[in-house]
Amino acid sequence: MSDLKRTPLYPVYAKYGAKTIDFGGWDLPVQFSSIGAEHEAVRTKAGLFDVSHMGEVDVKGSGALYYLQRLTTNDVSKLAVGQAQYGAMCYPDGGTVDDLLVYKYADDHYLLVINAGNIDKDFAWMQENLTENVEIVNISPQVAQLAIQGPLAEQILQKLTSYDLSQIGVFKFAREVEVDGVTALVSRTGYTGEDGFEIYLPSEHAEQLWDKLLEVGKEDGLLPCGLGARDTLRFEAKLPLYGQELSKDITPIEAGIGFAVKVDKEVPSIGHDVLKEQKTNGAPRKLVGIEMIDRGIPRTHYPVYIGDTQIGEVTTGTQSPTLKKNVGLALLKAEHAAIGTEIDVEIRGKRLKAQIVASPFYKRSK
Repeated sequence: MSDLKRTPLYPVYAKYGAKTIDFGGWDLPVQFSSIGAEHEAVRTKAGLFDVSHMGEVDVKGSGALYYLQRLTTNDVSKLAVGQAQYGAMCYPDGGTVDDLLVYKYADDHYLLVINAGNIDKDFAWMQENLTENVEIVNISPQVAQLAIQGPLAEQILQKLTSYDLSQIGVFKFAREVEVDGVTALVSRTGYTGEDGFEIYLPSEHAEQLWDKLLEVGKEDGLLPCGLGARDTLRFEAKLPLYGQELSKDITPIEAGIGFAVKVDKEVPSIGHDVLKEQKTNGAPRKLVGIEMIDRGIPRTHYPVYIGDTQIGEVTTGTQSPTLKKNVGLALLKAEHAAIGTEIDVEIRGKRLKAQIVASPFYKRSK
């Protein structure tokens, strides 16, 4: 296990009972108490996640906007200072390099947040496609990230800062927020389907803040949470995971994040022609929700059939902790993707009945 990468919070995992796994080359907690308890805490109270494995890239220079317009599918020109935006980077054939967040610091200064398992590949892609008057720096090792998620997240985090957190709207951020004496960037994006905040801070202060948040959040039911609950939470909300719903072989349109693909912006992004064609005329495949009729749990890569014809495969599946049903997301040929369609999922060599249902499986009430 010693060759696995570790976050600055690794030393405190044992103290909170973490069970760790290899996640894309990182030694990370899959759970602290149980996936079910952690999932429920985030849906009803609050959960604290160590997401320090995520990558951060600083983008600066007079050519930064042009560069990001070419690099990412969304329209970065629409961002105001203090706003964040979700988008993707694509290959020329429309396949996905990664999905990411863009934070606008100033007209010539941005922060990109990328997926942990893709840091080296993404940074190489960013360097390969560098345009004039822009400098990019991978600052991931210096930055820790904690995410506090759930309906009580604001109430708990507010105990540690005098900054009025209600001023940070959804997909907005504040850069110079003092949290328990540490200057941090605090944003409100989320990857659980719940309200909540991300706290970006210098790596050396991560342990102190983690301990303090759990201490002040204890009375509100705040639990430390691992990757297991993070996955079931994002899955219920139909938020894609790179390597499952998105990949070099799956376009953002197919994965259902077409809202983050702007095909008529002034500077077309890499992959523009394929993405425009799919957005205009429909993609060949579509990501849909499925629910098992027969007993069985659909899992990643299980094949999906109509009759004897394979029409796609499951990208993520589990027993939904919120719905208590066996459900999944599946990437299917578009002509077979209508809600109500009966399908078969091959589970351990057996074809079991399921049907296509409306998704996301969970939407929080506002």
